[in-house]
Amino acid sequence: MFDGLKDKLSGFTSDVEEDVDEDVEAEAEAVDEDVEAEAEAVDEDVEAEAEAVDEDVDAEVEAVDEDVEAEVEAVDEDVEAEAEPDTATKDAGDESPAETDSDAVAEGDTDAVAGTPEADTETVEDTAEAVAETDEGDGGAAADEAPDTATEDGEPAQADTASDDGEDVETDTASDDGDAETDDVPTLAPDDEADEDSGGRSFTEKAKIMATGKTVIEEEDLQSHLDDLELALLSSDVEMSVANEILSGVEANLTGETRRRLSSTGSLVRDALREALFDVISVGQFDFDERVKDADKPVVIIFTGVNGVGKTTTIAKLSQYFEDRGLSTVLANGDTYRAGANEQLEKHAQNLGKKIITHEQGSDPTAVVYDAVEYAKANDVDVVLGDTAGRLHTSDDLMAQLAKIDRNIDPDMTLFVDEAVAGQDAVNRAREFDDAAEIDGAILTKADADPQGGAAISVAHVTGKPILFLGTGQDYDDLEPFDPEEIVDSLFDE
Repeated sequence: MFDGLKDKLSGFTSDVEEDVDEDVEAEAEAVDEDVEAEAEAVDEDVEAEAEAVDEDVDAEVEAVDEDVEAEVEAVDEDVEAEAEPDTATKDAGDESPAETDSDAVAEGDTDAVAGTPEADTETVEDTAEAVAETDEGDGGAAADEAPDTATEDGEPAQADTASDDGEDVETDTASDDGDAETDDVPTLAPDDEADEDSGGRSFTEKAKIMATGKTVIEEEDLQSHLDDLELALLSSDVEMSVANEILSGVEANLTGETRRRLSSTGSLVRDALREALFDVISVGQFDFDERVKDADKPVVIIFTGVNGVGKTTTIAKLSQYFEDRGLSTVLANGDTYRAGANEQLEKHAQNLGKKIITHEQGSDPTAVVYDAVEYAKANDVDVVLGDTAGRLHTSDDLMAQLAKIDRNIDPDMTLFVDEAVAGQDAVNRAREFDDAAEIDGAILTKADADPQGGAAISVAHVTGKPILFLGTGQDYDDLEPFDPEEIVDSLFDE
């Protein structure tokens, strides 16, 4: 089923994946080259800046050393200058007694040389006092000068010098280094605005994406492949607006972040195409069995469509479908215009062991369905299945009959039946019937003979109403519930 469409979709996915892989490989190489070039440039800039900073630091340290050396020399000179006057004063005080004694001896002063004890004592005391005064003066001067000398020439002087000059050196150096690092060292990240490529994606973004191993597909990479996909869809009887919707979905899913609804197939392109198809064919889906179960009994379902598409056979298949689920049915032949319609439905009812309600040919279809509903109420039957005459939407009198049934019976569902192999014609008829007499869903017959699948993909999107069943054979159990996810999966099975 749908083998032709399956082959075309497979060709699209393989072509896109091949081209994308080549593009990604080329882009990865380009990004690697850009990264290497940028890293080299940054390394060179950092090295040059480091050399400049080292030179500035060396010059600053040399200047500080010269200042410290000059300061130390100045301190030494001040200390020497202070020490010389003290030494001269001390020498003058020491020589005065000696000169007095020498002068006394030379003049022959007997008292000065031999004198009395009192004189000797007095002389000694005077000499001691002079010496003491001299020592006291020298000591005071030394005491006054010593702190300055120790401070400026000894270890404390070194501490102060180291403290003052060292702090200046370290502070200036750190400040210079900090300023250099802040102002001059280049950053490793390139300018996003300057490096944006033609697609609007910056160098940094591309590098980050490539680092994570993700594949980025740009819009221009897809255009030629989307053109091929459009031809494949149209040649598979997909309606034009539906094909465009699929193309838009594929493009949106591939060119940017996508939200995955279905389980992954392991292929980025197939995932995108699967999701786009799913969005199209799953329109309006509801749980058919649940709706029938929850509705008031009897549930009335009316079938409509053109002649010869399998409405009557589909009614028989649904009767078997409900029987398998424990629900009883009664058949109503509202096709009172076609010769042999009663006999055809009676044959199916006989084969299935079901009750059938019929009237004379040419009778009012609304009356037939009404009688079937009354029978179902009286006999506790769960579901009424009402056939109607095949018609075109342009048959005003027959379309009026549908409107009358709708007014008087108020069916729970009206289902449109057509052939899957009718392709675009089935799609157009579904739209026209929905416009003339609103339908609730569709059943496509002969799906097993349809290699394209265009109608199955298009009907739901065109009408906004879901496909509920696919007829897949001649037996009564050849009726499959339409599961959009299973249909999409079948199109991508290996």
